Amino acid sequence: MISRDKAPTAQETFMQMAQAAGLRGRLLVTVGILILVRLGIFLPVPGIDRPRFAEAISGSNSIFGLLDIFSGRGLSTLGVFALGILPFINASIIIQLLTAAIPSLENLQKNEGEAGRRKISQITRYVTVVWAILQSTAFSALFLQQFALKPGPIFVAETAIALTAGSMFVMWASELITERGIGNGASLLIFVNIVASLPKALGDTIDLVQVGGRETVGRVIVLILVFLATIVGIVIVQEGMRRIPIISARRQVGRRVLAEQRSYLPLRLNQGGVMPIIFAAAILSLPLLIANFTKNADLANIVNTYLSPSGSSSWVYALVYMVSIIFFSYFYSSLILNPVDVAQNLKKMGSSIPGIRPGKATSEYIERVSNRLTFLGAIFLGFVAIIPTAVESALNVKTFQGIGATSLLILVGVAIETAKQVQTYVISQRYEGMVK
Repeated sequence: MISRDKAPTAQETFMQMAQAAGLRGRLLVTVGILILVRLGIFLPVPGIDRPRFAEAISGSNSIFGLLDIFSGRGLSTLGVFALGILPFINASIIIQLLTAAIPSLENLQKNEGEAGRRKISQITRYVTVVWAILQSTAFSALFLQQFALKPGPIFVAETAIALTAGSMFVMWASELITERGIGNGASLLIFVNIVASLPKALGDTIDLVQVGGRETVGRVIVLILVFLATIVGIVIVQEGMRRIPIISARRQVGRRVLAEQRSYLPLRLNQGGVMPIIFAAAILSLPLLIANFTKNADLANIVNTYLSPSGSSSWVYALVYMVSIIFFSYFYSSLILNPVDVAQNLKKMGSSIPGIRPGKATSEYIERVSNRLTFLGAIFLGFVAIIPTAVESALNVKTFQGIGATSLLILVGVAIETAKQVQTYVISQRYEGMVK
């Protein structure tokens, strides 16, 4: 149910943020950890010939692109935090897929409450450690070793340990932000990493405009307008919801008779928020990473042709990307909203949906509405993710390559979710003040 209280304005929000000690502390924790993680990206991994490495990756945008942006340019700078939050995201994907397939994990997720969620979080951490070890070892042995000053098993072991430790620190930092800061830690880290990549993209765009003349200026203006329209579309999807009317039966409490009350059940157009986009992008980045590690020319050619946004058959990439977004949207919707539980809770509270019988009919109705909303939201998200990239290729403006629509989706989605959480704290502070 949604409260009928009016949300605070931006000015009221900032005023109450300044006055609320608890919220102020959370903001300081969040900003401090984000700065610390950004500084860790520039701590260099030792024993590597950096000029050769920089020369080798200068033309590898199609391979590194999104991974490098997600790590805040950690891969291209070869910092200790080069892997960043990526192992944690991959581990989360694995665990959440297994949760739907393994009954014991599903029971922990749905029936064990907070204790179950803590156990799943602990399992996710263990999987993250294993995944980080595998990923850092493969990265060191198959790719970085060719740029090592002293190649060999010792170099691979030392580099893998450094990268794994950095990834574990980033995971701990993200969880600390989630628990003691503001917003979702993993999403905010990706948000900051993408923002850190914007100055370089803007600088390259300005250089392109200065060199290219009026025709280039026109193409850049068209691309910026497409990006602005994309942002508007993202906000519509993120904020869109269906309000299902709810009627609460007349009740007697002591000698008082409470009149029939009307409210609504909000179902969001995009239940999963920004996470389906992040997971879909992470899944699509894996073939590029494998092709780069294995140095298989045939595999690299297939991946760059069919699974790269700049490939000659980029429509295959767009189709796979769309299907991935739809899948993860449905998957996240099933985790967040359980129609059977909602129907049972409404029945216990003596509430019902007008024209729908309580119990099974209510759960079927909610599931049907939720599936339609999820499909519409996922399709819209897919088009929003694909169209700007297609326009970018058509206009031949490559300065924003890698940032594009996926990053815009993440930036806007994380900003909206974080702003809502800040407003929630402000409203709670207002009620606490009224109670006192």
